[in-house]
Amino acid sequence: MAAVVPGSPIDSIFGKENGIHPPKQLDAGALFVLKSKGSWLHCGYHLTTSIVAPVLLSLPFALSLLGWVGGVVCLILAGLVTFYSYNLLSAVLEHHAQLGQRQLRFRDVASDVLGPRWGKYVVGPLQFGICYGAVVAGSLLGGQSLKFIYLLHNPNGTMKLYQFISIFGVLMLFLAQIPSFHSLRHINLVSLTLCLAFSACVTAGSIHVGYSKNAPTRDYSLNSSGVNRVFGGVNAVSIIATTYACGIIPEIQATIAPPVKGKMFKGLCLCYSVILVTFFSVAISGYWAFGNQAMGTVLSNFMGNGQPLLPTWFLLMTNIFILLQISAVTVVYLQPTNEVFEKWFADPKMDQFSYRNVVPRLISRSLSVIIGTLIAAMLPFFGDIMAVFGAFGCIPLDFIFPMVVYNVTFKPSKRGLVFWGNTFIAVASTALSAIGAIASVRQIVIDAKTYRLFANV
Repeated sequence: MAAVVPGSPIDSIFGKENGIHPPKQLDAGALFVLKSKGSWLHCGYHLTTSIVAPVLLSLPFALSLLGWVGGVVCLILAGLVTFYSYNLLSAVLEHHAQLGQRQLRFRDVASDVLGPRWGKYVVGPLQFGICYGAVVAGSLLGGQSLKFIYLLHNPNGTMKLYQFISIFGVLMLFLAQIPSFHSLRHINLVSLTLCLAFSACVTAGSIHVGYSKNAPTRDYSLNSSGVNRVFGGVNAVSIIATTYACGIIPEIQATIAPPVKGKMFKGLCLCYSVILVTFFSVAISGYWAFGNQAMGTVLSNFMGNGQPLLPTWFLLMTNIFILLQISAVTVVYLQPTNEVFEKWFADPKMDQFSYRNVVPRLISRSLSVIIGTLIAAMLPFFGDIMAVFGAFGCIPLDFIFPMVVYNVTFKPSKRGLVFWGNTFIAVASTALSAIGAIASVRQIVIDAKTYRLFANV
């Protein structure tokens, strides 16, 4: 085993927490992409960008499937459970860091706590699928936002959605080359500001429409009945759970400079302060304004019979905020895939910016963006597919896995509240994941007749 030289990249990442050195050398993915140089504030920026994304604009629709009481209660419960869950996972990461075995990736945690097969065959592929799915979804949302801006100024324009997705993909080709997660700290600070800005715009727009003379007739009753209402409610809970999902907690904690103790909690507090302002304001104002007519994204409700219900300049400004923030979110979720490619193709013994490492990085990241852009253009109904990702991936990683690894790591008393509380959340989330998977697959079957490659939706 190679010795750790003081002042080397390994020493700077791990430090000498409790006087114990890391037992193994870092691969290129961990060394180059997951640099541990950030503060708790930078961590808060990364967390906010990874969670507070334009997907929150679907929350009024989720409330329309659950009603006032059910919707608000689920919104609160999901927030409390994920805040608790992410702190549990952070505590496990801090515990292993203090023992000299700092875990920088989700698959590292699974391998060390549950066994190598869990990391290699279950958690690793799940996380990769979720993160790359988020990249595809980001490309689709970016293209839709560009198309919305285009149609505001040229309602009879002939450009198709796949063309706008391709334009957004060109932007992502450049952003994807940002070398490390830590390098995104300033971009993610801007992203935090942008998510506050577009949420404020959407909230103000919903209130304005709700009080205007063109206000739609509001009905808060549930549209469906019987089995459709049940599946609709399950889909709504899945939407809310996926909105709170992160899927990259270990990678974000890996960006913190040692010692890591207590820093993740501060970052989560910053993130959830933003969540409290944005999620609840958009969800409540959107559902109040449009009732059970709230669409998949509340922005669609701002167009009544093809005509904007708000000033064009206001809609333009809102969509520019959303477009820019989507760019930041997409590049954040590229980091786990970038880390995998760097591990495979880069040489940790050479400089990160050497010709040997720059060329493979340029090629692998560009191909990753091009493939993601192509999938988004081919399958613009990716929302249905993302519901499957949420059920099979987001809920297991964010609601179940932290509870399990905490109980395995710390072995709380089986007579205590912590053990049984964690067990209950894990079991309930497993049931929700199974039912959500059935509901999302059912929705894909129902919508299959409208699927068409490169559809202009």
